[in-house]
Amino acid sequence: MSKTMPKSTQEEKYRWIKPILEKNISIKNLVSVSPFSERTIKYWLSKYRKNGLGGLINRSRRPKTAPNETPIHIKEEIIKLRKESKLCAKKLNFKLKKKGIIINTRTIGKIIKTEGLVRKYRTRKLKWKYIKNLLQPGELVEIDIKYVPGSINGLKYYQFTAIDCASRWRHLEVYDGMGNDCAIKFLNRIIEIAPFRIRAIKTDNGSCFTNRYIGYNKSNDPLNPRLHEFDILCGKKNIIHYLIDPGKPAQNGKVERSHRTDQEMFYDRHNFKTIIQLKKELRVWNIKYNNLEHCALDGLTPNEALKKVQNVCS
Repeated sequence: MSKTMPKSTQEEKYRWIKPILEKNISIKNLVSVSPFSERTIKYWLSKYRKNGLGGLINRSRRPKTAPNETPIHIKEEIIKLRKESKLCAKKLNFKLKKKGIIINTRTIGKIIKTEGLVRKYRTRKLKWKYIKNLLQPGELVEIDIKYVPGSINGLKYYQFTAIDCASRWRHLEVYDGMGNDCAIKFLNRIIEIAPFRIRAIKTDNGSCFTNRYIGYNKSNDPLNPRLHEFDILCGKKNIIHYLIDPGKPAQNGKVERSHRTDQEMFYDRHNFKTIIQLKKELRVWNIKYNNLEHCALDGLTPNEALKKVQNVCS
């Protein structure tokens, strides 16, 4: 046998079986002087005779199948739901539970990541641990305005949004303006249809909600300025009106986040030719939103969260 060291395991295996192939030694005699078993030597011989030197290459011992692998029909259901709704892994988990499919949230995340269906972020976001304030429905309602994308028959429209911070229940209305009359009309509508008593609202510093940064400076008596019509209505209805700090929309985070959902799941998927069509589709979308699972509610929908609170109170 050669005195040089083999360059690979393939060459080493061939050196051991070469005397047998040349009929210089029997398998039993070779086993008595080699560190390998008879079964191993016979396996190498079989592979060499079948595939030549390529049969002696080391193969992966990784199993071809996984006993705990997620069934293919569940994977297909996850991929289908993700493509249709673009919901996160946690919300998909809530929906699958209602269908009787129990699967870990991390497993869902891996599946949609493998399929390339995840959102790509440029940088990793810092996670801050916030202490959540436990609120009752109606204790604080955030109100804001979203521009309806594009125009309808050459006119611009505005979406007024109100969302309850406790239950995430919300209501939408569309107006052809964003003046004081529209804001007052929207507040009256919310008070009328809300399934709870509104105790406080929070808005930005838009001129349709307050004159704190505009009218106060123009008042004849800055120490006793004329109140905004929206504030006067809040006083009559015994509602506290909070204002966020200027230039900090994150303080109205819940309604701002709902506007992003509106853009991605409603406006990006529809084209409107008339204002009647817009209002009709928006009512349908609002009903769907109030029946959509929320991570902040541990998988409950806004309507389910309201029922849960009502059952506890009763």
